[in-house]
Amino acid sequence: TLENNPAFIHGGPFANIAHGCNSVIATKTALKLADYVVTEAGFGADLGAEKFFDIKCRKAGLHPDAVVIVATAKALKINGGVARENLGTENVEAVIKGCANLGRHIENIKQFGVPAVVAINRFTADTEAEIRAIQAYCAELGVDAILATHWADGSAGTEALAKRIATLAESGASQFAPLYDDHLPLFGKIETIAKRIYRADEVLADKSVRDQLHRWEAEGFG
Repeated sequence: TLENNPAFIHGGPFANIAHGCNSVIATKTALKLADYVVTEAGFGADLGAEKFFDIKCRKAGLHPDAVVIVATAKALKINGGVARENLGTENVEAVIKGCANLGRHIENIKQFGVPAVVAINRFTADTEAEIRAIQAYCAELGVDAILATHWADGSAGTEALAKRIATLAESGASQFAPLYDDHLPLFGKIETIAKRIYRADEVLADKSVRDQLHRWEAEGFG
């Protein structure tokens, strides 16, 4: 990095062919060489993190100690209905409205039993009031939201975040478990993810789909 810290970039095409995280080789190599390893696990706690936990961690025997959910005031304002051309204007009401999206990600992470902290990646147009609104919302959910100013200040801008993550990682609070059991039928796994992560009421599939799932199970790919 710019400050001479080692970083692994390993995994071929973006998101290592769709599951949203880097390779097992990269993670296991880093774990042999560093006291703490931070890995990017996808794009959103409903897609990337779910696949990281349910697929990569399960198959590789990894047990995460903490999760960092990255949020920006800009993204929350977009979720709150603000047009992109107006993102540079303070809009605390839109931030608060958009926080429902962040809250869903926090809820999803909690289902895996891993403690989380929110990192607020600050942009120059973000106001103090907007930052406070995010922190207040997260506090209501029992999660710390820590300001990260690394874009402007380098590693000094993430010192507070790093110390909090290290404390969480060392606390032993993580009770990590995948969302579903390995031996659950394939359709049961689909239902579990759809209902618990995406909040579906039910999952419908016609006979051809169910027959294909049964065929895969009979061939040993359950």
